Amino acid sequence: GASIVAFKLVKDGKFQEEGITDILVNQGDVPGTRNLKDNLSDLRAQVAANNSGIRLLHELVHENGLKKVEAYMHFIQHNAEMAVRNMLKEFASAHGTRAHSIDYMDDGTPIELTIEIDPKTGSACFDFEGTGPQILGNLNAPPAVTYSAVIYSLRSLVGQDIPLNQGCLAPIEFKIPSYSLLNPSDDVGVVGGNVLTSQRVVDVVLKAFKACAASQGCMNNLTFGDDRFGYYETIAGGAGAGPTWEGRSGVHTHCTNTRITDPEILERRYPVLL
Repeated sequence: GASIVAFKLVKDGKFQEEGITDILVNQGDVPGTRNLKDNLSDLRAQVAANNSGIRLLHELVHENGLKKVEAYMHFIQHNAEMAVRNMLKEFASAHGTRAHSIDYMDDGTPIELTIEIDPKTGSACFDFEGTGPQILGNLNAPPAVTYSAVIYSLRSLVGQDIPLNQGCLAPIEFKIPSYSLLNPSDDVGVVGGNVLTSQRVVDVVLKAFKACAASQGCMNNLTFGDDRFGYYETIAGGAGAGPTWEGRSGVHTHCTNTRITDPEILERRYPVLL
């Protein structure tokens, strides 16, 4: 693996292959990447996607003018903010201004959430005090994972179709204890936090809002490999029931929505027969 705090991947329009290769390969006492070719291909694809976004944004500004485009960017965020504020006001009116939930990781580590809602403004404080300490394993989750889980949950709870954007979090204040499972130090393992702990945070948020039962609580990664390659697939699981619907089996839920790799691609690129 590689730990990258910051690195300028493209400089003066040139992909910095030598620099990123050095980071991916030379990790001191820790083994570097097993498949540099795939890593570089993935990074180039991300750069290409960003360049496409830049091109499309320039076209949009050319067609409509910068002031109009900027105005609508603000309108979209303001609309999302008001949608979340109205949802929080409605919840407070029906269930009170305080919501609380707690659930546990497989090792017993708690994820605890207390939500305090201002019924006048629709602002809310999401306080994760009571969440267990960071662990020696790799299920610790940086705060960005919790932010993402909460913004997903809030958008799910809003009763209208809005684009996902930062405006959803404008009414929200976060309190996440330092050195906890959800706000660990920078020297602990976090690879599992993105694919497992994130799902548990969503379950806890939806439980606090009395929205639905917990789902599988994990992205169910099946992984295999050796010193030359690594592969993983996310496997569907159970979806929690709600007030007007039954639970489902064998479906992807919440933070994972990946499709299974085509068998032909799997067998062509990996030493595997399916």
